[in-house]
Amino acid sequence: MFRSRFLGPLLLAAVLLRPHAALAGESTAIAWQPWSDAVFDQARREQRLVILDLEAVWCHWCHVMDETTYADPAVARLIATHYVAVRVDQDARPDLSNRYEDYGWPATILFAADGRELARRRGYLEPGMMVSMLQAFVDDPTPGPSVEEEAPVSFTQTSSLSPGSRRDLEEAYVKSYDTRKGSWGSVHKFLDWDAVELSLVRAASGDSAAEGRARQTLEAEEALLDPVWGGVYQYSTGGDWKEPHFEKIASTEAGNLRVYALAYAQWRDPRHLRVAEPIRRYLETSLTSPEGAFYTSQDADLVPGEHAADYFALDDGARRARGIPRVDTNVYTRENGWIIEALAALYAANGEAPVLAEAGRAADWIIAHRALRGGGFAHGADSSAGPYLGDTLAMGRAFLALYGVTGDPRWLRHAEGAQAFVDARFRVTRRSAEAAGFATSAISGEGSGGTSSARAPGVLGPRPERDENAAVARFANLLYQYTGKPADREMAKEAMRYLAAPEIARSGPPAAVLLADDELGRDPLHVTIVGAKDDPAARALFAAAAGLPGAYRRIEWWDRREGPLRRDDVSYPELRSAAAFPCTAARCGTPIVKAEELRPRVEQLARQTAVK
Repeated sequence: MFRSRFLGPLLLAAVLLRPHAALAGESTAIAWQPWSDAVFDQARREQRLVILDLEAVWCHWCHVMDETTYADPAVARLIATHYVAVRVDQDARPDLSNRYEDYGWPATILFAADGRELARRRGYLEPGMMVSMLQAFVDDPTPGPSVEEEAPVSFTQTSSLSPGSRRDLEEAYVKSYDTRKGSWGSVHKFLDWDAVELSLVRAASGDSAAEGRARQTLEAEEALLDPVWGGVYQYSTGGDWKEPHFEKIASTEAGNLRVYALAYAQWRDPRHLRVAEPIRRYLETSLTSPEGAFYTSQDADLVPGEHAADYFALDDGARRARGIPRVDTNVYTRENGWIIEALAALYAANGEAPVLAEAGRAADWIIAHRALRGGGFAHGADSSAGPYLGDTLAMGRAFLALYGVTGDPRWLRHAEGAQAFVDARFRVTRRSAEAAGFATSAISGEGSGGTSSARAPGVLGPRPERDENAAVARFANLLYQYTGKPADREMAKEAMRYLAAPEIARSGPPAAVLLADDELGRDPLHVTIVGAKDDPAARALFAAAAGLPGAYRRIEWWDRREGPLRRDDVSYPELRSAAAFPCTAARCGTPIVKAEELRPRVEQLARQTAVK
């Protein structure tokens, strides 16, 4: 939560206890209910249609729509007479969020009683438009033009991009870049984390154009940094960086923090650290619970439905005098995993112990309060729906990140547990040999398919999502580098088999798929520190190794007193002092005993490998 030194006890209580009209339904007479099997049972029994208002608690236009459209008597009357009304916070339901994320929030979806989609509408709908749409489907409940049949996907056994798909994705990565204003795309401006990370990878190999894209975008994104409280706004509209939407959400904070930390580790430009540190400060002061886990978001509006540009132009004292935008105090596993991974990246870059402590506290809280049998994790306190792939996947990546900056084997064990749970519960081929990849909702086991899959299989039937499968491929492949277990590598290939289908590969932004394909095709940077963990020299060497640039690396700390490393593919000699052994692309250098020599030696080794 917000700390009392930031808000003051009375203001804190007012912010956290104030009802949220958009979720509570206070401003309308519509009888909203949650998504469940009962929705479609009721719709069939009463011969009604179903309207789903999929919103975000931090979303300005969701508030506007609640205060205007759903408060309109004609809209409320049509819904009361002909529809079962369902309202869902998209942060609470990753299955629905993943399916409809391209429609933005609010998303309005109409269904027949049997679960068939009739219409999908994106964004704010004014009252007259809503009345027309609702009445049209009452008169003729057949799917409209916004609902298109999904095209068949041609899966093969290939677990890498074809030359044609790679060429198309590379071309899209370059052509979609806005050379004048930075970032990818020309309408909304935001930090595309995968695209910047891909640019960092290319820049490290000498691609000056990629370096230019990354630097320009990182500089432009600074316009979305809140200069008063820290943290970054979600995005800017209008094709430039001057019209921010003021919500601050966990995914945005985590993605920006991680990318700026990676940039600082690579280039040591203090400018990047000057952006990362206020994001971390915002997380600490504004989105941290008393127990150390992280909350979900802060609203874009001080007063729901009213633009807040004037408010965010104020200084600290003037903002406090008017109040504080609402914080969503739900603690979701997925969002915590994202933030933990980002904090681990920042700790690797700046070496500040409090940053690591914050990451560790959040990880321990999630393990204590969200763990499921078999190594997985629930989404939130309400476990009636799910489990969802994103939660266990995000924590698996977080555990690997923590292992890479601590050398503590317990984090690697937790990562292996996450892998086993994902493989057992979310693999699509457990249902159909004609499919591939890993689904958002569980395929097998308790809770498989979500709570409503029997009623609306087109909506909640387990189905893969592109970005999640790219993350699965990267997570499982990096885990394999640490464990050497064939099952980990096979899991990465299965996710990549889904991504490699041309229809999937070309269906979205290119960077995530290119990163996954690139990493599965090469060995990571590999550095092992051999020495006791209470040896200052070994600690200094490990800190230097953890601070090396790049996210795709295998950093290990072998204290012989703890037993062998999980993967024993390299033999290390016994020396009198602690030493670092850098390897890259199956080539290992001579041992290094001075921490300050590690980075230059690794860079030299990388250049030698590139030449060969």
